[in-house]
Amino acid sequence: MKPPTTGPEVDSFYHLADVEMTHRRCRGLACFAAQAQDRAGWSAALAQWPPVYCLGKCYAAPASTETPQEPIVEAHCSDPIILDGVADNSMRSLADYRSRGGYSGLDRALAGPPDAVVREVEVSQLRGRGGAGFPAGKKWRAVYDAPGETKYVVANADEGDHGSYIDRFIMERTPHRLIEAMAISAHAIGALHGYIYLRKEYPAAYDSLLVALDEARAAGILGTHFDLEIVIGQGSYVCGEETSLLNSIEHRRPEVRARPPFPTAEGLFGKPTLVNNVETLASVPWIIRYGGAAYAARGFSKSRGTKAISMSSLFNRPGLYEVEFGVPLRTIIEDIGGGLRTTAPKAIIIGGPLAGLIHPREFDTPLGFEELQAVGGSVGHGGMVAFDQNTNMAELLAHVFTFGAIESCGKCTPCRLGSRRLESLFRKAANGERLDAAETAEVRALLDTLIQTSLCGHGSGLAVFANSMFAKYGEELSSCFA
Repeated sequence: MKPPTTGPEVDSFYHLADVEMTHRRCRGLACFAAQAQDRAGWSAALAQWPPVYCLGKCYAAPASTETPQEPIVEAHCSDPIILDGVADNSMRSLADYRSRGGYSGLDRALAGPPDAVVREVEVSQLRGRGGAGFPAGKKWRAVYDAPGETKYVVANADEGDHGSYIDRFIMERTPHRLIEAMAISAHAIGALHGYIYLRKEYPAAYDSLLVALDEARAAGILGTHFDLEIVIGQGSYVCGEETSLLNSIEHRRPEVRARPPFPTAEGLFGKPTLVNNVETLASVPWIIRYGGAAYAARGFSKSRGTKAISMSSLFNRPGLYEVEFGVPLRTIIEDIGGGLRTTAPKAIIIGGPLAGLIHPREFDTPLGFEELQAVGGSVGHGGMVAFDQNTNMAELLAHVFTFGAIESCGKCTPCRLGSRRLESLFRKAANGERLDAAETAEVRALLDTLIQTSLCGHGSGLAVFANSMFAKYGEELSSCFA
């Protein structure tokens, strides 16, 4: 499908609408963290405009569009769900996917009523893997119950959280799993058409999906009762927010929508719409094939099933791993990731820049939604970026707010103006200038305003990150603020 651009009022929103994705360097968190290993490359990244934030190559940071390396991909759990076929790259084609039981979940779903599929997802206790951890079954039920004959299913493949490349490899190596999941969800909610919203930074995923879509249509899986198309994003982090994404598909300026109404009631083109990210959908064929109860039997606490974790280049074993919920972060960091190859870790962040930092004293925390939230962190999308002892925390704070100011959609005043003002103040601190008492008070007031009044998680997430930094690394920052 053509990119979602229609004219200057829409095109001006995007960073990469007219940018060739060659010889581009990444400025994401993983690349910031690895800058000491490639100062020349980092300087080149800073000089490029518009900036590119996260190419999904965090395992080889500092990365560029020409970075050739592939990550380690391993399942550290019995009977992998998400990385089955991804780890050994064995299920790209329709024939290979079917030889491993692919589309048996769809066959089972189509043999029964839609409500039965929704019930299985509810029983599974699957929670969204895109960041918020919202119960998938609750969202599916809301769209199923919504009145109207026209409904849509949308795969959010705009994986922009720095450190994350989970969805990228699911789509590149097991594209039929996403197609099967979307066909199952379409049957469940009564949708005849669906969209995969794919970020421009993932050209290999696009190629893999195109081949798989052609195979699925030729086999009669798509085209008669349900069909899919791909929409290519043009460079905007906020399009990972579901209402902004829907506006983008509609060729409207992709600002965040006020809610309610929620997309489950009035989504794409004003119709009830199910939006899930790729990793969330990747669990659906397994759930329908083996049953929601079998899925719910795995996991820990209120976090059921398994989770993919992608690890950045400062680890000795950077790569993509599937683990059971409940495993301590220390096990992931030290045993699976092999620790850091530079110094002892100073901090990690999971789920991109709009989350709290996790201090080494918190590394024994189990991997779980509520458990990480209790220490000010997040499961998020699952991308794990490590920061070593060489990291200057004032520079990190300024870096995140530069990203936040650039990527704000501008819809709400607190985020549009507040992120830029905070960027200016934090950049001053990073440059070695101590903020006076009035400026320090302004920082605190602006962070409170972002949390309380931002329209979406972009502004509030920036404040969560900053408050986490002050709470856990305040001693280091004390020389920067009055």
